[in-house]
Amino acid sequence: MQTLVFNTKEKTISLTDGHRGASIIIERMDNVSTVKIAPEGFYEVMQKPNENSNALPVMRLPIANTNMFIVS
Repeated sequence: MQTLVFNTKEKTISLTDGHRGASIIIERMDNVSTVKIAPEGFYEVMQKPNENSNALPVMRLPIANTNMFIVS
């Protein structure tokens, strides 16, 4: 099981290899505009390379193996 924490105010995500707060951070990203839920069964992390560009998908995580927390 892995945990994805999406901070909507700071526009960041942290992905850990287990429970929130007691695990190793696998990945951190900035400039994350949103995390979409895809009908195919995964979370899709959308990131803006710069302020003037559109958001691009940069990571997909299976919903079945990922707990997601949304904080602000």
